[in-house]
Amino acid sequence: MSSPVRIPDGFVEELKARIRPSDVIGRKVKLKKQGKEWVGLSPFTNEKSPSFYVNDQKRIFKDFSSGIGGDVIAFIMETERLSFMEAVEKLADEAGMQLPKATPQDEETYDRRKRLYECCEAACAFYEDRLRAAEGTEARTYLEGRGLSAGAWARHRLGYAPDDWRTTIEHLKSKGFTMKEIMEAGLAVQKEGGGDPYDRFRGRVIFPITDVRGQVIAFGGRGLQPDAKPKYLNSNDTELFHKGRVLYRYKDAREAFGSTDEGGLIVCEGYMDAIALAEAGFGHAVAPLGTALTEDQLGLLWRAGPEPVLCFDGDAAGLRAAYRSIERALPHLEPGRSLFFCLLGDGMDPDDLIRQSGPEAMRSALEHSLPLVEVLWRRERDAEAIDTPERQAGLESRLMQAAAQIRNPAVKSAYERDLKSRMRDHLWQQRKSKRGSGGQRGQRGEPAPKGAPQTGTPAKTRGLGLLVRAIDSPHLIDIALETLTMAAFPDPDVAAIRDVLISSAEADKGVDRGVIRDHLVSRGNTRAADLLESYPEIPEIAPDGPEEREWLIALEQYVAREESGPYGSAGAGDEVTSSPESWRRLHHEVSERKARAARLNEAAEQVDRD
Repeated sequence: MSSPVRIPDGFVEELKARIRPSDVIGRKVKLKKQGKEWVGLSPFTNEKSPSFYVNDQKRIFKDFSSGIGGDVIAFIMETERLSFMEAVEKLADEAGMQLPKATPQDEETYDRRKRLYECCEAACAFYEDRLRAAEGTEARTYLEGRGLSAGAWARHRLGYAPDDWRTTIEHLKSKGFTMKEIMEAGLAVQKEGGGDPYDRFRGRVIFPITDVRGQVIAFGGRGLQPDAKPKYLNSNDTELFHKGRVLYRYKDAREAFGSTDEGGLIVCEGYMDAIALAEAGFGHAVAPLGTALTEDQLGLLWRAGPEPVLCFDGDAAGLRAAYRSIERALPHLEPGRSLFFCLLGDGMDPDDLIRQSGPEAMRSALEHSLPLVEVLWRRERDAEAIDTPERQAGLESRLMQAAAQIRNPAVKSAYERDLKSRMRDHLWQQRKSKRGSGGQRGQRGEPAPKGAPQTGTPAKTRGLGLLVRAIDSPHLIDIALETLTMAAFPDPDVAAIRDVLISSAEADKGVDRGVIRDHLVSRGNTRAADLLESYPEIPEIAPDGPEEREWLIALEQYVAREESGPYGSAGAGDEVTSSPESWRRLHHEVSERKARAARLNEAAEQVDRD
């Protein structure tokens, strides 16, 4: 075990912010999610009923059977009998953080960083003071116009940078900071050609940026003049601050989130949106710093809660930002870790919506947030027209390429199934809307092929025999999956058997009567289970034989393409299969209409010969 010189200020808080307690504790205690907490049996006592709780938002554990509780460091100390320093070093290794060692260079680094923190804090206090001084009149007017009172200024430590080239520099120098420290803190800049340094922020409303511990490390400034370039200006990257690793309001938001029942933090696009949300009662709002979300920022979000909501303006730029976030997030999705999207309409941002319609309108918008998979589907669906087989194939290819980015195999498989299902649904709705009122299938007097239901077959079980043959001869499902999804069975229980058959096949759960019967029973569909169980055993249909061909032709009789049902009963097929569940797995047509008609004619001729 190495001997660190000392733990720097804030190191422990940053360490705990990087580690999710349930991940560490879950390696020693079998935890089960219960609301916002994780529950398990105590590792300290021999108990039979769970009384051990872990709260990731508050970053603590509590064992009610023994009275032991604390943070993740305390848990490691208790369970592994380590000292505080040993536990910190162990967790730091896991988090990829390096404890400083006992070298003069590390001592120097520690002292330098401490001075930079102090310099940023002194600048923040100066900006706050200037906002309330006579020179801050214009800034106060701007903030009041945005609906922010003096109380809000104090809560968010808002300030004003005087419109002068060296006022901030001179103030900080009067507090004992050197020009080198002021520049290293990102508060002053110098032209490449040389010359005296000057204030980075001038004539701007100031938003202090803090780290995970709440210490000021940088600033954002909003220009007050209409021609201010740029409108928003952030500190440059420094030893303390890297804009891709920080979220505005993160510490405050994480603390507020611990007392909510939400699934994650709210992410908006700018300082004012985050403040407006917080003032309206959504204290768990944060904002990136003028860039698309980075992997580091996503990590911060997921450490706070599993399902953060990204709130974007409902315009083209907002959609582009949402799409960029999807690309960044896809490789890192895991069970219990995703994103939701709140896309506001009419080009509004959260601040606009709250001021115009109030907090309840914002709450309603958040409650209608879309899951990542839905936004991904819409992105690819709307990329181009999908009115030809080639374009439909392109859509499927894009969807599968997006799913392929997901590293977690279980989530990847779930996305593939979901995206394919959405595509089938959409294509079916397109075809359904284009249906005309042409000729009917299976009109009276039309000969039926072998295996097709005869007019004497009870309507309530029509198609049951076809499905049982597919279950007993599973290779039929492989060659006719699309046709099965489009088949219109008049009886809902027969249609239910078809639905379970398809879902079992697509999930690779195995297809046999027992599996499907058990699934039907678990869904409470006992009649469908009884129909399947009572159907007599039949010989298996051989691949590539005449029986297989006749079975396919008979199945196609059930595809509802016109206004009439399969055998002239108007609407009988549509009544069953137009429900979302029945049409969930719809895919493209098995073959062209002419080819199908030719097969039907050929089958009819065969029946006549027989």
